[in-house]
Amino acid sequence: MNRKNLGIKIYCITVLLAWFCISGCKEELKTAPDTTTGGTIHISVDESFKPVIEEQIRVFERSFPGTQIIAHYKTEADCFKDLFRDSSNRMIIVTRGLTADEENYFKDSLKYSPAWNDIATDAITVIVNSKSNDTLFSMDRLKKQLSGTGYREQTVVFDGLNATSTVRFAIDSILHGQKFDTSVVKAVKSSQEVLDYVAENENAIGFVGISWIGNPEDTAQVNMLRKVKIGYVSCDGCTDSPYVKPMQVSILTRRYPLVRGLYYILKENYNGLGTGFVNFMKYERGQLIFKRAYLGAKMGFGIRNVKINEKL
Repeated sequence: MNRKNLGIKIYCITVLLAWFCISGCKEELKTAPDTTTGGTIHISVDESFKPVIEEQIRVFERSFPGTQIIAHYKTEADCFKDLFRDSSNRMIIVTRGLTADEENYFKDSLKYSPAWNDIATDAITVIVNSKSNDTLFSMDRLKKQLSGTGYREQTVVFDGLNATSTVRFAIDSILHGQKFDTSVVKAVKSSQEVLDYVAENENAIGFVGISWIGNPEDTAQVNMLRKVKIGYVSCDGCTDSPYVKPMQVSILTRRYPLVRGLYYILKENYNGLGTGFVNFMKYERGQLIFKRAYLGAKMGFGIRNVKINEKL
């Protein structure tokens, strides 16, 4: 091969390599992942936390224009199905973290384990009709009602009979593995339907997450509290008050017994929009939203005495 042909061949190879490089860069820009403050993601959320998570998303999206978090509110069991089976689902918000077996599954299939941690403390409230004077509940009484061995004159209402986190909590923490008596326990489709049923039936009690009924700044919740009451549950270790309401102090100190965690599980191995939203919920602004919704915030907010100079 003469020098002229060799030069032409080298030139052609150089042009081809440059073209592939430019094409690859364009493709990379086209498919670049979202960032902590930009893009769109899908998440699945336990329906019992819908009010507070909707507020978190609303404030986050207003703070970072160009972001869109599309939340699908489902039973906890369906949220986990999405995490395992739906490749487009980035994150779930539920009442537990991953088990060791679940973490190993993700390490085998994705080559990394999703990040997860608790971000707030939730309480399950016992609600009764506004006309009812029966507002004191011991754990033993709740166990008898759910198992059908006592207080059968009242209908007990849940957001389902299986698959929901509220049902799982009741079976694990109140019944200690026993089953519901379905002749006295009624299933409806959502937390809102639990509230509506108790509001319309004087002889009913219901179980809902505190964010559905505890926010004094939410007009809809304040109006609902004219139709239902929040019950008191026995505190076995309390000497000053044998029955307590799910207030933030009693939730954080576990004086109120029907307490559970709120967790995120994030299937993201880079700093994307899921990471940005988690960081928002973990720190001051997100924690203040949890606090305002009457959940127990993980971040401590101290109270200081301040002297105001009235002359200013």
